[in-house]
Amino acid sequence: MIEFCSLLPAQLKKAFKDKGLPTYRAQQLLEWVYKKGVLDYDKMTNLPQALRSELEKSMLLPALKRENVLESSDKETTKFLFKLKGGELVETVLIRSGGRRTVCISSQVGCPARCAFCASGKQGLIRNLSAAEIVEQVLQVNLYLKEKNESVSHLVFMGMGEPLENLEAVLQALKIFLSPDTLNLSSRKVTISTVGVIEGIDRLLDEGLNVNLALSLHAPNQHLRKKIIPYARKYPLDDLLKSVEEYGVQSKRDVTYEYILLAGINDSIGHAKELAHLLRGKQCCVNLIPYNPVDGLKLKRPAKDAIEEFRSALFESGVRSTRRYTKGKDIDAACGQLALKNQKRYKEQTQNIRIGS
Repeated sequence: MIEFCSLLPAQLKKAFKDKGLPTYRAQQLLEWVYKKGVLDYDKMTNLPQALRSELEKSMLLPALKRENVLESSDKETTKFLFKLKGGELVETVLIRSGGRRTVCISSQVGCPARCAFCASGKQGLIRNLSAAEIVEQVLQVNLYLKEKNESVSHLVFMGMGEPLENLEAVLQALKIFLSPDTLNLSSRKVTISTVGVIEGIDRLLDEGLNVNLALSLHAPNQHLRKKIIPYARKYPLDDLLKSVEEYGVQSKRDVTYEYILLAGINDSIGHAKELAHLLRGKQCCVNLIPYNPVDGLKLKRPAKDAIEEFRSALFESGVRSTRRYTKGKDIDAACGQLALKNQKRYKEQTQNIRIGS
């Protein structure tokens, strides 16, 4: 069965035309799903009943089932837990900041990168998400916001998974997000975060979508980076930076370098100066991220003074930086935490059912 939200508007209209159906019906369908946020064919009242019945049989909608919604105590972060067709769990985070409503999207169940600090990588890669499963995360959050007369304004691929290792589905989802017939988002409001898959960055550039790029750097040199990010063993830092810089030049987008501060590992003044030397003169910004503790990992967040000293060292060296403030700690908002806990519970429940039967 085709997943409805995996189709671009042109592909949907072609599918209707191939079946001898008027393409204006496809346009009506797009308006119901993307403009009105309706994910139930039965509620699309201006479509003939026969067409709705046919769609139920041939185009899956929705592909996600909302399992849980957790709201942080400060009301600035909401985490959504979705169940997929196979029973796997994936999470999506809504972040409120001023007038912005940013959705942090997952692209995989689990993650192959296995970064030292991340909950998603603890379970490894389970499977890729389809384009529809990526798109529907945003539609589901939009539906949630609609009750508050709000809508999603920005997207970041910074949830579970490495987006550039699920590139075809991510590219298809991006094209859907940017289409005038769907959410009509600006490429300036979409960011792809990667640990550094060079061929993926190059392909993203070739596609010409000109979305923002964020590199999960997390270390100022190749030796330390290999300890924190296993993928660094495949992609040397010098080669990676060349690819990232080329993307920035050709797309006319400033590159963001994400740097998680881990106490006693990469947070010294020496590391800050080395990082400044690495990035000095580049059109970029460093996003400093104090570590958000994950159960089962012994890593620690640096003290507040150490974080400010690190940032000051960058500033004094002429490197622009921002600091991400922790949000949603009370709802396990760090990437993969909630899904990991619930996936373990789901496995235990299914094992008990098998034993009992």
